[in-house]
Amino acid sequence: MNYQEQALSGATGVELIVALYDGWIRFLYRAAASCEADDVIERRYAVKRALDILMYLEARLRPDIGGEPARALSDFYAAMFTMTLEASHSGSAEEMQKVIACVRNVKEAWVVVAKDPAANRALPRELRTAAERRGAPVIVPQQAASGTSAGWSA
Repeated sequence: MNYQEQALSGATGVELIVALYDGWIRFLYRAAASCEADDVIERRYAVKRALDILMYLEARLRPDIGGEPARALSDFYAAMFTMTLEASHSGSAEEMQKVIACVRNVKEAWVVVAKDPAANRALPRELRTAAERRGAPVIVPQQAASGTSAGWSA
């Protein structure tokens, strides 16, 4: 088991979403660097991987359970899909940086949510880790356990 697998093995469902956002951002940065280097093949590869992650996140949305926040995320994903394709088509690193900024903002919201133990219980069953589905205790970061974390609303 490598470091990344080991780090994710104990992650909650929300922490896994944050990890997906990290991967999405990493590939967007690669795409931006490829735009600057005028490397079309690497840009296409990085954009494809970024869009694969985006589509995975989109496919896991449950508007029937998530309501308005899920619909808002769906709209966000659609906008990021379009912006990413347009940035790639034009080969613009600046446009790719705009996409990165948007994705980073939403990722930071997920980081706040990840600190709230109640958020993990609100996740649909298929987004929970195996331990969460079995009802195993979830280790809560000390800050969240002491009640000092910011609340979240979706």
